[in-house]
Amino acid sequence: MMKTEIIRLTRREFTSQVCALAAGSLFLPAYMQDNEIAYADVKPATLPHNPIMLKRKIPSTGELLPVVGIGTWLQFDVQENATEKSELIKVLNTMQEKGGTMIDCSPMYGNAEAVVGELSQQTTKPDQFFYATKVWTTGKEKGIRQMQDSMRKMRRKKLDLMQVHNLQDWKTHLAIINELKKEGLIRYSGITHYTESAHDELEKIIKSNKPDFAQFNYSIRVLNAEKSLLKACADNGVAVIINEPYEKGELFSLTKGKPLPAWASDYSISSWGQYFLKFILSHPAVNCVIPGTSNPKHVADNMGAGYGEMPDEKGRKRMLEFLHKI
Repeated sequence: MMKTEIIRLTRREFTSQVCALAAGSLFLPAYMQDNEIAYADVKPATLPHNPIMLKRKIPSTGELLPVVGIGTWLQFDVQENATEKSELIKVLNTMQEKGGTMIDCSPMYGNAEAVVGELSQQTTKPDQFFYATKVWTTGKEKGIRQMQDSMRKMRRKKLDLMQVHNLQDWKTHLAIINELKKEGLIRYSGITHYTESAHDELEKIIKSNKPDFAQFNYSIRVLNAEKSLLKACADNGVAVIINEPYEKGELFSLTKGKPLPAWASDYSISSWGQYFLKFILSHPAVNCVIPGTSNPKHVADNMGAGYGEMPDEKGRKRMLEFLHKI
């Protein structure tokens, strides 16, 4: 498993971002999953009556995509444990019932692709998910074989989204993906990374190659993407998927045992998870956020972030300031 890292703002940098937002200088134009421990302090949310999850357009086609999906990095890397798989089927059914569609996967995630393929077929409407995975190897022939293998494992004749994982040999793989798009085997192309240090390279590729999607890290304390990356996506018609929304659980450690502010209900926020996700989704360049979980109650809570009012610029500033005081 690839070693992950947590990149956070210092107190001075965080304060600077808050001040910048207050001054209106942060960009707000007109889309790796977190460890299960992140949910230790989350309580199930109550969704609005007859809710409809917010959807945003994929710029390259205009197709509407629900704003909350699911990541599968650790949670779906299971073997033949019947109990674990039973819970994951509930996760997928609950996600679908609450309006989510995107399932994000990768060959790097161990057995996750095969588990997604097996269990999605046991849900009520397997063809209504948006299946996303990645290519994570070097070389044209290896890339082709890995993509074919992913389709087989996920039991799909056509994949919705194929992404280049962590930009590995991205020129080779993007060319292959675009050819497979022409053949009708893949619907969308994408690139991904999970660290701030890769944002500059992501931005260059977005401007030069204009993939359909870009996936990267962004959260209420990890705001580097607001400097120019989110704007570059919006300007170049690239849909955005956000990973690491909970900073591998660090945000829940910060807020454990602390009540939500009373005004959170103005945005239909009933949990800290929704607080963090709604901050991300309130940026209009974001199409979808993909927190990971293997717990049906937690996925229901996550899906709840796609309903109700989204914070405006004033609300985003308020959310930042309140978290800074904790």
